[in-house]
Parts: sequence; C-alpha cells; structure tokens
Amino acid sequence: MSGAPTQRETPIERVRREPVIGSPRTLTETAPAAQIPRVSLRHPAWITLGASVGLALLGIYCINLTAGVSAEGLSFHATRQAVFLLLGLGAGAVVAAPHYAHIRAITPLLSLAAIALLVFVLIPWVPEAIVKPRNGARRWISLVVTDFQPSELAKIAYVLAMASYFRFRKNYRTLKGLIPPALITLVPMGLVLVEPDLGTALLFGPMLFAMLIAAGAKLWHLALIVLVMSAAAPAMYPALRPHQKARVQALINQLKGDDRFNDSINYQGDRAQTLVGAGGLAGLGGEKSRAVVDFNELPEDHNDMIFAVISNRFGFLGGVGTMGLYVLWAGGALLTAAGCKDPYGRLVCVGLAGLVAAQASVNIGMTIGVLPITGMTLPFVSYGGSSLVTSFLMVGLIFNVAMRRPAYLQRKSFEFGKGG
Repeated sequence: MSGAPTQRETPIERVRREPVIGSPRTLTETAPAAQIPRVSLRHPAWITLGASVGLALLGIYCINLTAGVSAEGLSFHATRQAVFLLLGLGAGAVVAAPHYAHIRAITPLLSLAAIALLVFVLIPWVPEAIVKPRNGARRWISLVVTDFQPSELAKIAYVLAMASYFRFRKNYRTLKGLIPPALITLVPMGLVLVEPDLGTALLFGPMLFAMLIAAGAKLWHLALIVLVMSAAAPAMYPALRPHQKARVQALINQLKGDDRFNDSINYQGDRAQTLVGAGGLAGLGGEKSRAVVDFNELPEDHNDMIFAVISNRFGFLGGVGTMGLYVLWAGGALLTAAGCKDPYGRLVCVGLAGLVAAQASVNIGMTIGVLPITGMTLPFVSYGGSSLVTSFLMVGLIFNVAMRRPAYLQRKSFEFGKGG
C-alpha cells in the first residue's frame, strides 16, 4: 500500500501545541485559582468576639444597676443596650461576610463619607432637630430612635485608610516619610477637636503609632516624635477650652491631696473614686451596690463612668477581670494580625487593637483618677447605641481578616530596610 510518508513532529512543534506543566501559559491560567484565599472558622478572632460579648453583657448588667433602687426588672437604658447588642452582632456579621479586599476597594469612599459627616455636625445652620449641641459640643446626629456620633465611624474609617496607605510603602522608615501619614491624621483629628472632643481626637495618635510599628517604622524615629510631643505638650495648655483646663486642674489638685474642689470642678472624679473604693476587693452585693450607686449621684454613671459601677459591684477583682477581657480582645486581634500575610488585613487588626486598648486605658485611667476626665466611653460597656454598634463593626472586620487564610501566591507583606 502506497501513500505519502508521515511527517514526524519536532520537539518545538510539540511544545507549541501542548505547553508543558509550569510554562508561563499554564501558570497564568492556574494563578487565579491559586490566589483564591481559603476560608476557615478555626481562628483566634473567636477570642475577640467572646471578649466583646462578655464586655457587652457586663455593660448591660451594670447599666441596669444605675437605674436606681426603685427600678424593677430591666431598665429602659439596659433594654435599649440589649437591643443594640443584637444589632451590633448583626452589623458585625454583615461586615465579616465579604472578603476584606472589597472593603479595601471602597475605603476611599468610606473615608470621604466619614470626613463629610464630621464637617456636617460642625455646620452652625443645621437644625437642632438633626444636630443638637450638648454642653457646647456638636458631636451627634439624631436618627430619631438613637443618636449617631460620626467620630465613632471616623475612627474605623481612619484605620482602613491608613492600612491602605501603608500597604506596600516603605518610605515611612525615614523621618521625612512620616510627614504624609501625620498630615492625613491631622484631618480627622482636627475636625474632632473642633466639636470639641479632645479625648476622641487623642485616640488617632495611638492608632497611627500601632500601625507604624506593625508596618516596620523605625522605633527610634517614633521615640523621638514622642519626646518632642511630650516636651511641647505644656505649650498647648493655653489653647485648651475652659472646661478642659478645669479638668486638668482638677486632676492636679487631686494628686496634691487638695479636696477643696471636690464639690465643683472635681465632683465627677471624686464621686467615681468613691464608688471604686467602696467596692473593696470583691465588691458589694447586687442590691447594696444598686443603692450605693443611686445615692452616690455620680454623673454619667451609665455611660462614661461605668467602670466605677463595675468596680463597686465586683470590687478590685472585677475591675482587673474587666481589664483582662480587654487584654483578650486585643490579643485575639493581634494573633489574627500575626496569622495574616496580607499587609492590609494585618494593619487593620493592629490599628483596631491599638484603638480599643488606648480607649479602654484612658477611660479606666480617668475613672480611677490618674488621667483627666475626657468624656470618653468604655468600649462595648458604656451606654450608647452608635458606640456599641460601631464597636461590633470592628469585631466584624477582625473576624473577616481571620477567616481568610493566606493565598498560595502572594506578594510579600512589607519590605523592611536595614537598621532598627
């Protein structure tokens, strides 16, 4: 049988027809699947969630104690706080659902919205039905059923924005490179100061420093900045408002042992420390503590000064236990950050841990009399719907990062320079 001879296939032609495994074409086709992060429910963010729920339940119980000796059942404030706890858990679940890469994509919009709301509360011709000044401060937007504090959202938006900014940069390892993040920080900080809300404004510093440390900024640069700011702090005293100066003066008088102002500028601080001291080592019984809190007449005992109620009811051990819950909260967030290979997710967790740790420390410090009173809430515990819901938004963000396991193919998190 005759026919045309078959032509043998050359190796080059075979490669062109069937790419070998590992060729650029094969890697291009398989890379998207390799970059899909794995989802896991075994992660340390459960520690943060558990601590959050424990703190919130403690807050509801102690808020109920402040209702007075004649109150029966769950008080109005405690009931509302319980409702907001459920709303907060739902809001946290919503935030945890989409991949945090999608949240990173809308971070610029979230930041602009937060800045716009901070500006909105400062506009003087906005009707009082929407923005009603309280004690000379314009901080809240009325939502009819509750009041919303834009600075609560601004703190979260700031963490997201700075995490996005630091994501793959390394210029912050020079002193000159620290100027842009400092200028960015001054925008929300300055707007919050104008409200005025000095306590919340000061929280942006610890958030920034925590993320800078996690991103690899040189520690001696940060130490130098702290020294300069500490040296310049007394020069800022004349710029404080009269009530802020009064709080600083009250703390100084108290540290000197001068009790002449306990019925005036140091009234709230003196009442808070009285409640804390009355709790002793293990605290008072439920009904006795309710009566002591009622007759003590501590202003804002269900809100900013809730730690005094905790210490009165559960004593020194209860106060330490509360601080331990915050340690667990921050520990779960930092463990989540340590297990995250994506720089954005890692920095978000570190920034939120720095925020909660700093806010809790300042609130507890002012309650026991080692820091000036600033009107700052105790996260997850103090009464307030917007505060509680936004706190659980933070939990949702940490949970979101923790659920997403590192991708197989991923860029290096940070590029550190040489030197400390």
